[in-house]
Amino acid sequence: MTINLNNIVPIPLKEKFSQRGSDVWNRNVTLEKGEWIKIKAPSGTGKTTLVHTLYKLRDDYQGTVVWNGKELRGISDDNLALMRQQNISIIFQDLRLFQQLTARENIELNRLLQQPYYEAGKIAEMAEELQVTHILNQRAGLCSYGEQQRIAIIRSLMQPFDWLLMDEPFSHLDKNNTAKAAALIARECKARNAGFILTDLDEDEHFTYSRYMNL
Repeated sequence: MTINLNNIVPIPLKEKFSQRGSDVWNRNVTLEKGEWIKIKAPSGTGKTTLVHTLYKLRDDYQGTVVWNGKELRGISDDNLALMRQQNISIIFQDLRLFQQLTARENIELNRLLQQPYYEAGKIAEMAEELQVTHILNQRAGLCSYGEQQRIAIIRSLMQPFDWLLMDEPFSHLDKNNTAKAAALIARECKARNAGFILTDLDEDEHFTYSRYMNL
């Protein structure tokens, strides 16, 4: 699945937007399946705006976003839902877990979106790898933010995808837990021949990126 960004300018940021220095805003950019892309940006320059635009959570922008030749604004709700189930997964900066559901139930929601990509046992396997087995049956709202972040990562990997969108996915993890989460994500992306787009504030060595971009 190819993603094309054609002269995207977010309207809320338009007044302070400057083309100079951006590899994304107001550019023609093609993102090919299988690319591992790091987008570095200071606070307030639109990292979350970009991720939400790519996932079609907002359309207050100039320009066009194209998924596999289909202009995002023209995709029907049914097709959008199908593509989100099959082609694109996401780790939100604010996680968006259901606080009253258990950690396991939050993960299961993604696993059971359609014909399950993984069997239920895969949840326990990934939870052990990220050291969150002990909170699987605990309400998400009672978990620490770092634990919730790891649950959100596992949830995103329970479904098929060509692209994984990640908005500051390791912001509340220490170095050791970040390394474990990054290794899991890398393995899952390689298994699917999938690409990812990761936004963050700083440079890092979490992955072997195929492209670095500045927002």
